[in-house]
Amino acid sequence: MASIELNNVGVHYLIPQAKSAGLVGAMRSLAMGGVIGKRHGRIGVTALDDISFSLVNGDRLGLIGHNGAGKSTLLRVLSGILPPTSGRIRVEGRISALMSIQLGLDSYSTGYENIRSRARFMGLTEEEIDSRFDDIAAFSELGDYLDLPIRSYSAGMRLRLAFSIATAFSPEILILDEWLSAGDDYFQKKARERLTGLIDKTGIFAFASHNDALMARMCNKGMVLHQGKPVFFGEINEALAYHKGVPQ
Repeated sequence: MASIELNNVGVHYLIPQAKSAGLVGAMRSLAMGGVIGKRHGRIGVTALDDISFSLVNGDRLGLIGHNGAGKSTLLRVLSGILPPTSGRIRVEGRISALMSIQLGLDSYSTGYENIRSRARFMGLTEEEIDSRFDDIAAFSELGDYLDLPIRSYSAGMRLRLAFSIATAFSPEILILDEWLSAGDDYFQKKARERLTGLIDKTGIFAFASHNDALMARMCNKGMVLHQGKPVFFGEINEALAYHKGVPQ
């Protein structure tokens, strides 16, 4: 049974070079996200502050907030890419983070070789890779190109291969930063159907988007973030209304 629990989680970056008040002021005016200030006598950025919530099987969490609110940082914490600098996180279940789906692809290896190496990078066993290998190849629709090094692929072909690999395995926890799309209109329709099916089979789903309609359709819970702090956590439509400043 998949579960996630965060207790007072924070992510704080110290900036050793920032010493003067003038430099801090300049940095504050340029900052896109987080809060710049002093922590334990040293200047730094607080990207996340005091995040606490829990998710269980069946929960679909939408992260809501303006650019720089901390959504992507929180998704990286949930996926294990970024360890928190304060607080505690406990995760049960295998995670798939579809945030950098082309990470791990080798331009000098063939498409077939990249299917295996990228799947290993995702933590899959050889038996799991073997069971899905033909499906990945067929879904990509790259045909004989899979015998060629992917440096010969167009950007769209690389994305189709990466998407086909990343969505071929059903995790217990799925983390997604914005909705994925790949290829032409025909392949994008296939991609939407595949991704929706993957979400349906996943225990816990966490997702960030600026598309309110998509968020309402895909999620049952919502967290509104502002400057790295949680300001609302609850039912998704209530969270979307709160973000718009409309009481519900």
